[in-house]
Parts: sequence; C-alpha cells; structure tokens
Amino acid sequence: MVQLLRKERSGTGHKEPCFHGPCGNAYRAVADMIRQVAREDIPGCVELIRESFLTVADEFGFTPQNAPRFTAFSTNRPRLESQFEDPCREMYLCEEQGGLIGYVSLLRLKEKTCELNNLCVKPSCRHCGTGRTLLEFALRRAEELDCTSVSLGIVEENGILRTWY
Repeated sequence: MVQLLRKERSGTGHKEPCFHGPCGNAYRAVADMIRQVAREDIPGCVELIRESFLTVADEFGFTPQNAPRFTAFSTNRPRLESQFEDPCREMYLCEEQGGLIGYVSLLRLKEKTCELNNLCVKPSCRHCGTGRTLLEFALRRAEELDCTSVSLGIVEENGILRTWY
C-alpha cells in the first residue's frame, strides 16, 4: 500500500495538463473531460480497466491462472455494477472525442481516509497527461470529502509506477 501525499507543485514549471499525441488535440485540457460514471458507462469502463491493466499483467507475467484476482482478470460488469451501487464509492471517467480513455474510483474507507482504485489510461493514450490529471482530480475530490489520507495498492515490483505516484 502506497500512501499518497499532496505535493506542492509551485515553482516546478509544471504546465496545465493537455493532450498532444495519438489520443487527442494538442493543448486540450483533460480536466474538462472528467465526469462521474453513469450506469450505461459501466461496460466501457470494464473494457478500459481490463485493457489497461493487461499491459501490467503482460509485463510481470501475470495470467488468470497465477493471478486470478489481478485487476485485468477480475474486473467484470457485475463487479463494477456492485461498486457503482456502493454509496461510499465514487467512479469517474475521462473522455476524448467521445471515447473513454481514463478511469479512476475513490472509496471512502473510514473517517478521513480514502482508497484510490483502478486509476488507468487507455494504452494508446498514455504519456499525454491523462493519468496525472486523473490522479490530481481524485486527490482534490478526496480533499473535498474531508479525507486527509489516500491509499492505493500497486504491483510492488513496478518501480516506474512507484516512482510516478
């Protein structure tokens, strides 16, 4: 479990998130494309989550046989529909030109604590600022929910993601 802490970003030279690449128009703000998941979005969210986490499964040799509970293999429509009904969970997606390109959910666990789940970006749309924007959006939303800590789980061996978070 990785504990997320808000970092001060002033003076970093960080520019506003934008698209520039295979998934969108240059300089189009990602934050404007994040919205809460509606029930009819669930099948697309399942597909996106599975596709996105499958790249990690492939990288680390996970299969349905040796890691059946890994997100790429365990996410399905009934599971997401159940999460959708949970009053303690908020689910968000990011769209570009009518297509689903990112997803994240927040689960309120206990007083002042949230868990970030299934942050993912469509593989062909990575490295365009979508993941960072979804993460920042989720952290702001956790703040609005009066959470002072946000936790998440990642594959321990994934050094790139550990550094990114």
